[in-house]
Amino acid sequence: MTDPTSTDAIWQRAEVESPCVKQCLIHPAARICVGCHRSIDEITAWSRMTPEARRAVMAELPARGATLTTRRGGRAARLARD
Repeated sequence: MTDPTSTDAIWQRAEVESPCVKQCLIHPAARICVGCHRSIDEITAWSRMTPEARRAVMAELPARGATLTTRRGGRAARLARD
């Protein structure tokens, strides 16, 4: 059992488990979280969703991850071009 005072305690509940992997960043083009692949609306509504609605979202997540593209910019891209 997790210590209820632990910072991770809020992530463990007796319900359909959240797909959150604590890498929260919204992809600018796809408008989904790059960590869990949920939309902002799904993330916001998660605690109010029925177990059936959560299962439906969970079933869609693997396909969503494939739609994300790798970033091309940033320092690493500039160094590769030089």
